[in-house]
Amino acid sequence: MTRGNQREKDRERANARGGAKGKNKDDGLTPEQRRERDGKALQEKAAKKAEKAAGSGDAGGKSTKK
Repeated sequence: MTRGNQREKDRERANARGGAKGKNKDDGLTPEQRRERDGKALQEKAAKKAEKAAGSGDAGGKSTKK
């Protein structure tokens, strides 16, 4: 018990520096709405990645030569 209230002070400092940053679970959505929103975001991300891969050809750095 040598730290005393140091842990609490550190938490206060961390909250003061970046208080509202990070994940906020209280976004007012039900779990079903959250799943739908997240699924849609993942689909969009996958579509962008596929579009980029199709447009760039073989720019991934992988060589097919032997």
